[in-house]
Amino acid sequence: MIEERLKTETEKWLARIEEKTKNIKPINSRAKWAMENIQAYIADCKHFQKKGDLVNAFEAVVYAYGIYETALHCGLAE
Repeated sequence: MIEERLKTETEKWLARIEEKTKNIKPINSRAKWAMENIQAYIADCKHFQKKGDLVNAFEAVVYAYGIYETALHCGLAE
């Protein structure tokens, strides 16, 4: 049960962050750094999914989403 929920939630949040970052434009070098980190955590999430490591996959996608939200709130991206 917990494994299925982790898998479902990870896939849901991964789809959300990929959609939201598809056309995002960083406004300066700090924003570019944030976007690079978001993409790195997305890649980590996918890596952990392939390994069957559901906890780390979920953790990575949540980190990516947190960086995305922070960047938006700080005005680092449009």
